[in-house]
Amino acid sequence: MTLKELVSLGYRKLFNIIATLRPVKKHLVLFEAFSGKVPMDNPLYIYLALKKAHPEWQLIWGVKRRFLKEAKEKYPEFNFIARFSLDWLRVAPVAEYWVLNARMPYWLKKNKGTTFIQTWHGTPLKRLGLDIPNVSMPGTNTHNYYKNFTTDSHRWDYLIAPNQFSKTIFKHAFDFKNHFLDYGYPRNDRLVHDRNNLSEINRLKKKIIGRTTGRVILYAPTWRDDFFIRKGMYKMSLPFSLQKIINQLGSNDTLIIRPHYLVAESIDISGFEHNVHLCVDEDINDLYLISDLLITDYSSVMFDFAILNRPMLFYPYDLNHYQGDIRGFYFDYNEVPGPIVTSETDFMEKLNQFLINGHYPEYSAKMASFRAKFTDWEHGTASQQVVKLIETLSTK
Repeated sequence: MTLKELVSLGYRKLFNIIATLRPVKKHLVLFEAFSGKVPMDNPLYIYLALKKAHPEWQLIWGVKRRFLKEAKEKYPEFNFIARFSLDWLRVAPVAEYWVLNARMPYWLKKNKGTTFIQTWHGTPLKRLGLDIPNVSMPGTNTHNYYKNFTTDSHRWDYLIAPNQFSKTIFKHAFDFKNHFLDYGYPRNDRLVHDRNNLSEINRLKKKIIGRTTGRVILYAPTWRDDFFIRKGMYKMSLPFSLQKIINQLGSNDTLIIRPHYLVAESIDISGFEHNVHLCVDEDINDLYLISDLLITDYSSVMFDFAILNRPMLFYPYDLNHYQGDIRGFYFDYNEVPGPIVTSETDFMEKLNQFLINGHYPEYSAKMASFRAKFTDWEHGTASQQVVKLIETLSTK
């Protein structure tokens, strides 16, 4: 065993001893997003609501060391600690609450006094958890993935569900048997409140793309499990020609590409910077709010964007491979509320249709049905409801 492995083993044992022997500290809350990234997603909006309601509480963010500088620059008023540091060791085992949107390492023991609020991070189109028939992620196999996943999910005391569709799936995909919170997603509260706020939308446009004129088109593809070349190295190729898109766009129109951060460096927009922006770190809600059209494939962004009731174009260029060989879907992909294209030629044709008409009127009925199914729990109050739950539990 190497020295690094010995240190890691010692850290785990010490964490579990502390979690076993020490009581939790009242009003100490640990927040994490995507296992230690910069604050974002559901945990961020719960944090903001809880901080507003209880500024006297000790609210701490666990962030991986490589994101600490960025996190402190973006949120200088937040309290950060490096994930798996000695400071983290003094907080995580005794926090009264864990508020996370992804898994906590399965080998860490949860203090019996800690309440684990799992927000998760999307309505599932793709199969997840125990429903993935063959796990192709690097560094694991199907058996170990299932085992480690359920070791963690069985510790979740509460799980937020954005809609009934997700709640039904989460029960079996996560083998979840504790308490569901039928609130909608905290991160979507902003979409409900600001979807028609033109002054806020223009402020965000100026901040992100430098102008308020022109149409904004957001391309947000899913993460593909087989993007990896080898462990730690990932690559993505755009399924369309940037030049062809620029030829169709107006001079002030903007294409925003929102890739997974692991593949962002492999995307080259050189020469197209006036009309094309690569947005990796921006709050995805900001990108939704300024966008007139969403282009995606299998990403759960479609469910959040539907709150805005704006058009979507679906470009699943590898549909047969993705649906059959990688994960599979939970529902008929033909239910999506917009045109489906699988070739670049058809994609350009449907994009041009939007640029001419501004929408896809033939899909209005599908959009209404889609919104009724996936957004009817989104009332803009999810963050406040989580805060009320925490307040109630803390008085017991």
